[in-house]
Amino acid sequence: MNPKAAVLEREPATSDFLSDVIAGLSSDPRTLPCKYFYDARGAALFQKICELPEYYITRTEIEILDRHRAEIASHLGAKIELIGLGTGAGTKTRILIEALEKPAVYIPVDISKKQLRESTGLFQQIFPDLEILPVCADYLQSVVLPSPRRKAARKIVYFPGSTIGNFEPHEATDFLRRIANLCGDEGGLLIGVDLQKDRHVIEAAYNDSAGVTAEFNLNLLTRANHELGADFDLAAWHHHAIYNSREGRIEMYLISETRQHVHIEDRQFDFHAGERILTEYSYKHTPDGFAALARNAGFEFQKMWSDEARLFGVFYFKL
Repeated sequence: MNPKAAVLEREPATSDFLSDVIAGLSSDPRTLPCKYFYDARGAALFQKICELPEYYITRTEIEILDRHRAEIASHLGAKIELIGLGTGAGTKTRILIEALEKPAVYIPVDISKKQLRESTGLFQQIFPDLEILPVCADYLQSVVLPSPRRKAARKIVYFPGSTIGNFEPHEATDFLRRIANLCGDEGGLLIGVDLQKDRHVIEAAYNDSAGVTAEFNLNLLTRANHELGADFDLAAWHHHAIYNSREGRIEMYLISETRQHVHIEDRQFDFHAGERILTEYSYKHTPDGFAALARNAGFEFQKMWSDEARLFGVFYFKL
């Protein structure tokens, strides 16, 4: 890797993982934070999920970006500082940067150090004139970003992949307010949003026939065993995701097969057969509903690009 683009490491400490797991398992209902999905193995499993026939989200977002890249780039403008939150392998970001006019700086912020290093190395080869400042951090928390050498015309935050759906609506508004502060005056936001649709399409995407999403979900327990010394019996848990049409969200669970006890450090957690651990919410929005949510955070809606079936939307907002 180019030493000028060495990864700035501000990733969560193991102590954060431990405290979050204990707090989540002590709550009612029991939870595990979905941000911990993305260790090296979790990131690799998610890449497999993105290639599954049932998982429409990634390929649809890529198709939208590819089809409308010139118009999107025109809205974002020239010589921008692009701040990518959770951009992963960078497939979608590459499409965007290729279309931009003389981008000044790219700052990817991701919790997966391995994936960040790999994508940064690739981008340095493809875009040798672009200043790239990768940051390994939990972007859900306040992160101090590095100061670029180059002066940009404006800041654009790029938040792909419908990750905004993991926030409950009030949390999403708070998070978008933080993004607005990050963008500053004249800044903008390009964001991927999964749209409301037939429940069978949504549920199939989160309960794939190959079982990759189940493996991805169970990897949370594997991490807890390896990193925290927990003793989850993986064979005694199964994955299940349902669409809650009243709330407009997917709810992803790990369900205990039997009555069992789990130990983490000096704590014991008792589970009865059928008891659930909530690992993720994924809200699906209407175009008007999401535009209103972003407006409450200070953003002004400019444009939404979508696919013919209206499965997914790429929204652009400015301040």
